[in-house]
Amino acid sequence: QVQLVESGGGLVQAGGSLRLSCAASGRTVSSIIMGWFRQAPGKEREFVAAFTLSGNTYYADSVKGRFTISRDNAKNTVYLQMNSLKPEDTAVYYCAALRGGIFYYSSPKYDYWGQGTQVTVSS
Repeated sequence: QVQLVESGGGLVQAGGSLRLSCAASGRTVSSIIMGWFRQAPGKEREFVAAFTLSGNTYYADSVKGRFTISRDNAKNTVYLQMNSLKPEDTAVYYCAALRGGIFYYSSPKYDYWGQGTQVTVSS
């Protein structure tokens, strides 16, 4: 069983930055596919970024060049650095983990989820 706890959300003005953290327990973050998703009110949950087992990273087109996923193996934590935030980035952000070795963009493929952290970007 994997437990994920997100932190770091908040209210920020457009153009600002936030860093989200996802602390994992039960598995090391380097041994499992880790991803970030987000869900805005009235919208479906969507993929944001992910780390594969080989260390490759994937990003949604809407966040490329602005968001960076990283991990600290010693702290067993994955981060999402979000720069140049826009009002359309407002959502609840979720950390997720996928047990299998194949990367997917699709949220139903992920096995474990954190509780989510709210990010609000004001214009």
